[in-house]
Amino acid sequence: MSLRRVIPLLTALVIYAAEPADRLAIHGKSGPGKGKRIVLVSGDEEYRSEEALPQLARILSQRHGFDCTVLFAINPKDGTIDPNQSDNIPGLEALDSAGLMILFTRFRNLPDVQMKHIVDYVESGRPVVALRTATHAFDLKTSPTYRRYSWNSKEWDGGFGRQVLGETWVSHHGRHGVQSTRGIIAQGREKHPILRGIRSGAIWVPTDVYKVRLPLPKGAEPLVLGEVLEGMNPSDAPVAGQQNHPMMPVAWTRTYVGARIFTTTMGSSQDLLNESFRRLLVNACYWALQMEARIAERSSVELVGAYQPRPFKFNGAAQGVKPSDLELR
Repeated sequence: MSLRRVIPLLTALVIYAAEPADRLAIHGKSGPGKGKRIVLVSGDEEYRSEEALPQLARILSQRHGFDCTVLFAINPKDGTIDPNQSDNIPGLEALDSAGLMILFTRFRNLPDVQMKHIVDYVESGRPVVALRTATHAFDLKTSPTYRRYSWNSKEWDGGFGRQVLGETWVSHHGRHGVQSTRGIIAQGREKHPILRGIRSGAIWVPTDVYKVRLPLPKGAEPLVLGEVLEGMNPSDAPVAGQQNHPMMPVAWTRTYVGARIFTTTMGSSQDLLNESFRRLLVNACYWALQMEARIAERSSVELVGAYQPRPFKFNGAAQGVKPSDLELR
């Protein structure tokens, strides 16, 4: 092999070897996102964000060219992914150079040294795409510095969820694990770039609708409403009565300190089996990065690699998995 070919190969090996073992780094292929970095932050006990975000990172990197780094709740004793480890998400310094944060955490009690990177990112006016339990992303019992970011903050009404995303945790609106969700496009929002290539009713997810306080905060724009279904199948009929009158927003946009924010209360790992939901998330990333002109009518959102998500439930995570086990092979 010639020296001209060896040097680039060695350089690539050094770059890959330099990635810490506590995170998953997936380098982008060709595509509109080439050269742009997305950091995906997981950490919830129930909805398998540790499965959903690696798959989303694969789609964004392999189909669209973004460089993606996925962070996890890590058990410091053995380095395995442990969603019940609420006080440790190593690698958050990756946000310092990120163009977009995708957040899917629940009631995290992070130390100041980690939380600082999230707060600095958000307050810098950079965009956020938030999934499901990100409305109640933090429960900072031990952090007086950033306590106002907690989901139930009285100092900063509703904390990060309400103030940045548009809502904090309120309650389940659909019956959890019993009534699934069909996504109905909000009237007048059909031409929004995030909804490009998505027809009303095509989104179906097994997670239930979350309740939000209506109206959403000033400046929030509902895109998708959640139709509560009678059961857990996409063909099930809508529930009759007040649950669907009015329907709750399950995806909306707003801005915070000038940055574009997209929030959806859908998002378990099983939800990503729905093509239209995957398209919603990918389109939202383009929009958040002010790349909406590059959103194709039928952009590629096919799953990458084997994907068999576990059902959402507490204590349902795979055991003994390290970030390196999730690398593309």
